[in-house]
Amino acid sequence: MARFTFPEWTETFKKWLGLLLAGTPVYLVALVAYGVEPEAIRIGYQPEQPVPYSHALHVGQLGLDCRYCHNTVERSGHAAIPPVATCMNCHQGIHPDSQRLEPVRAAYTDGVPLAWVRVNDLPDYVYFNHSAHVTRGIGCESCHGRVDLMEKVYQAEALNMEWCLNCHRNPEQHLRPPAEVTVMGYQPQGGNQLQAGQALAKQNKINPPTDCSTCHR
Repeated sequence: MARFTFPEWTETFKKWLGLLLAGTPVYLVALVAYGVEPEAIRIGYQPEQPVPYSHALHVGQLGLDCRYCHNTVERSGHAAIPPVATCMNCHQGIHPDSQRLEPVRAAYTDGVPLAWVRVNDLPDYVYFNHSAHVTRGIGCESCHGRVDLMEKVYQAEALNMEWCLNCHRNPEQHLRPPAEVTVMGYQPQGGNQLQAGQALAKQNKINPPTDCSTCHR
């Protein structure tokens, strides 16, 4: 009876297979450990912007409504980045000669948009609709944090799948009347967020889906 002999290349394959089997657990442990680090989920990410715009001043001290600049959040999937014309609505008369606002004036004169750096940036394979959230009563601060206290904006939450699913499974922890979505430091009447949120969820029939196609389309 003829004996079957494995080709020589299989010896090399067996060596690599052994290394793969030995190294896989180490790789998985390292991957999980890195995945929970703030650097991996961008918590605290705070890029330099072309203009030192202070949300603490404009939103916190002056009371500017989020929708004045991000004016599409109630009707679009994306929150608009304000054009320099929006800035100049005020700054043609307020601090018109400020050196810090020179990039704004130059962009306005030249008709070139400012190169703002996105702070909260979801992966391309994730579908997110701003209007679907704010029109149902999810406040800006639930995702973006207390921007009214931020001199320089940073990413406040993980914005990963676990974080999103936790909100979809328990929306009452963030729900408020839609008219109050831009209020910073919001407190429901009576002070009980869960009770108020549960009432709003029942009243507005809010039951967020958790199937894969909700965010991966």
